[in-house]
Amino acid sequence: MSALTKLRSPVKPTVEPRAILCSTGNRFKTSKTEIAKKKPQVTKSPATKKPVSSVTSDFSASADDSSSTTSSSERSSVKTANSKKMITPSKRNGSGTKLNSVVAVGNIPPESPGPVKRCHWITPNSDPIYVKFHDEEWGVPVRDDKKLFELLVFSQALAEFSWPAILHKRETFRKLFEDFDPLAISEFTEKRLMSLKINGCLVLSEQKLRAIVDNAKSVLKVKQEFGSFSNYCWRFVNHKPLRNGYRYGRQVPVKSPKAEYISKDMMQRGFRCVGPTVIYSFLQVTGIVNDHLTSCFRYQECNAETEKEPKTELDLLPM
Repeated sequence: MSALTKLRSPVKPTVEPRAILCSTGNRFKTSKTEIAKKKPQVTKSPATKKPVSSVTSDFSASADDSSSTTSSSERSSVKTANSKKMITPSKRNGSGTKLNSVVAVGNIPPESPGPVKRCHWITPNSDPIYVKFHDEEWGVPVRDDKKLFELLVFSQALAEFSWPAILHKRETFRKLFEDFDPLAISEFTEKRLMSLKINGCLVLSEQKLRAIVDNAKSVLKVKQEFGSFSNYCWRFVNHKPLRNGYRYGRQVPVKSPKAEYISKDMMQRGFRCVGPTVIYSFLQVTGIVNDHLTSCFRYQECNAETEKEPKTELDLLPM
């Protein structure tokens, strides 16, 4: 009886969850056991959205607290890097100034002009009188007969003195040579020549002194033929300065084909000590040739002074 009763005892059916109509639609509510079996999912609130860079770092982090700390530090470093990129100007936009310099423009002092650029033969250690000579006289077009003759004599004296030494003795030269008047110098006698001394020594060698007297006589002959010594000298360049436009000092020559041609012509007319090197130096200092370097501030100024010069009737005479 007992065994038969056990066989007839009903088997308890398994309880299935009933379908419940929720507010969001027909969905089954699962039992608590099934909820426990399922892995809990963390819902993300829309208020705490992360940038793409921070999400990427979250995926690489592990689930423990230490990895979350690492990911947060990574996110802060990414944000810092992004903020630096925002400060640094983009090269594509072509902006060459940084944001910091733009903000602090009012504190930047005005740029002071750099040192004046001159020709290569003027250095920081050059004599001030030599610098002044470069800045105010060398390369400026000269058309006065006395001034041209004076500079011709100085160009000849370069064989014995330097330009600074000549410039320091310039006033003495002018007194001894009657302010470089060709007519007065042409009348110098032998005794007068031997009296041209400075501190008991001749101002120049005897050869140079005799050449100066002969050249003064030749200048008077040229004036009779061409009207002036200036017109004779400038006719070789068609009364316009030659502009070589050299960039470097090593390009400037000591003589030129033009100087050789003028030298031969002057020798045929009775001039002495007028070799191509002397004549080229004479052309440079008188502005017949503008040999200032293009980087020198006097190059453009000498060109501008040439444009301002009025043309005379003698300058318009044919060659």
